[in-house]
Amino acid sequence: MHVQVKPLNQYPWYIRPFFWNQKRKYGAVLDPGRLWGRSPKLFASVAIMYGVLDRKHSPLSPVLRSLVTVRVSQVNDCHFCVDINSATLAQRTGSMDKMLALSDWRNQDLFSEEEQVVLEYTEAVTYTHGVVSAELMTRLRGFYDDEGIVELTGLIAFQNLSSKFNNALDVPAQGFCPVSDSPD
Repeated sequence: MHVQVKPLNQYPWYIRPFFWNQKRKYGAVLDPGRLWGRSPKLFASVAIMYGVLDRKHSPLSPVLRSLVTVRVSQVNDCHFCVDINSATLAQRTGSMDKMLALSDWRNQDLFSEEEQVVLEYTEAVTYTHGVVSAELMTRLRGFYDDEGIVELTGLIAFQNLSSKFNNALDVPAQGFCPVSDSPD
């Protein structure tokens, strides 16, 4: 990594509970968290935003959120993000099928019409810097109201932020999903 993480006891007391939660949830403190933690206020803001986007009562299903985060991670070539988000997707779907097929989702029968529209939107936002056709937005509105579209767009933007942060600092995968596809 281009910036090294500090020993856990060197981070402010008020962000250590976030690290404890990561260790409980993932079995390890996440390297990106330790990097964000070098700027504690920024870390807290990012952690709160992630918590809102991944909440239980989101208008987006947990599987759909994971499909989006893995696809953005693949597009941005973020090894850490593909690793952790693929593990979460496999856990949420109960299989490795969608995770293994995601990089070639257009040529697969595994994805519902809703998932296909969301993945197309995800790629449009990620590849074209947010330029989305009226036709794609109309298809997206077949599944989501304005609040759902805002939440989906926020999730895509957040994952782009996260994957670009991790790439810039050369954060490696931490071994959460050993069979995850390498990024596109």
